[in-house]
Amino acid sequence: MSFGTGLSGLNAASKNLDVIGHNIANGNTTGMKAGRAEFSEMYASALGAAGGSNGGIGVTVATVSQLFTQGNLKVTGNNMDMAINGEGFFKVAMTDGSTAYTRNGEFKLDKDGYIITNNNAKLQGYPTDTAGARTSVVTEALKLPTGSSIPPKATGTDLLNPGIALTANLDSRVLDQGGAAAMAGPLTAAQKTYGTALNVYDTLGNAVPLEVYFVKTAVANEWSVQASTDGGVTLLDAGLITFATVTDAAAVPPTVAGQPTSNTLTAITVPAAVAPAVIPSQPIVIPPLDIGNEIDGWTLTQYGSQFSVFDLKQDGYASGDLTGIKIAENGLITAQYSNGTFQSAGQIGLTTFRNPQGLQPINGGYWQSTYASGDPVQGGPTEGRMGMVRSGALEESNVDLTAELVNMIVAQRSYQANAQTIKTQDQVLSTLVNLR
Repeated sequence: MSFGTGLSGLNAASKNLDVIGHNIANGNTTGMKAGRAEFSEMYASALGAAGGSNGGIGVTVATVSQLFTQGNLKVTGNNMDMAINGEGFFKVAMTDGSTAYTRNGEFKLDKDGYIITNNNAKLQGYPTDTAGARTSVVTEALKLPTGSSIPPKATGTDLLNPGIALTANLDSRVLDQGGAAAMAGPLTAAQKTYGTALNVYDTLGNAVPLEVYFVKTAVANEWSVQASTDGGVTLLDAGLITFATVTDAAAVPPTVAGQPTSNTLTAITVPAAVAPAVIPSQPIVIPPLDIGNEIDGWTLTQYGSQFSVFDLKQDGYASGDLTGIKIAENGLITAQYSNGTFQSAGQIGLTTFRNPQGLQPINGGYWQSTYASGDPVQGGPTEGRMGMVRSGALEESNVDLTAELVNMIVAQRSYQANAQTIKTQDQVLSTLVNLR
């Protein structure tokens, strides 16, 4: 029996050395999780031997478990590199159609714009609209819009914030500039003192310069708003704005000094060009100038300080090509385009398991789910127990080389000791055989 006991010890020590060697060999493998050989003792049992003193018959390797501890994050500066800080696995679709999971975030783009691993497995995530809201709870292969330009958008067509938004202050000390409710134009040099300009866009993405002028009328605290595309010669009436001079909380609606009390701002319609000109190709209908409101606060004021424009923006843009991507901690992928716009292009999905030890490791740094691992739980980074995604970084192997080298020495000594028990048993048998 001692031969069998010693042989089991040799096999167990050899398996332990295999695991240690595998850990050391993968010390620089991204996302690799160290393994550990776990042993259990063996006894010979016989019917009716309960309560007796059975001698052990050796050792066996009960399992080789993996240690799913966090590896160090190494900054690479490559936006396509991703590391998970916390729980979760990247979900990928293998080339054979099966699903696998990995902690290795060394991702690339293929010729079609899909995000892939070094083994051509496609990263899975959630589709989103251009604002970043999920449009489905079912994951799919993430694809970046590298193959074509994004179409233009005409000014005034955004669903949430259409038209032109302005943040500015009008000088309350300005006297009547000859402004009236209806102005025939052209504006004089004095009437063009307070204004600003920006580009608006037609349906084909053509930029059309538009000026917006504020002209003081003869009515106290009243300003006429005029727009023009030709330097104030032809006017596009945009309405009137009146400001309060005192704060009165009892008024209906309440008034605040320097803020609008009423406005009759109207839509601005830039007419289509007359042939042979082609810009703008179609009329541009711009909603009334957005200057805030009583609930959210006014962005246009009239105080006793110089005229100033603090912010001016509009919702249209020309067509654009992809120039770069950014990946946020919540996995949201934002595409940046040459026209200065940003649009969401999907969200990376993560997967957790109740029992990660039950996952089946396969070649390439992947795991596959099993009955023992439990059903996968999917979600976005930072949601629930999911970790966050760090772009421009990779998770290093969690192998501790110092500890592995020490473990290797211990395993070697164990192998030698078990070999010595076989040698000793051989010597005992030789002595018995030579007895006369």
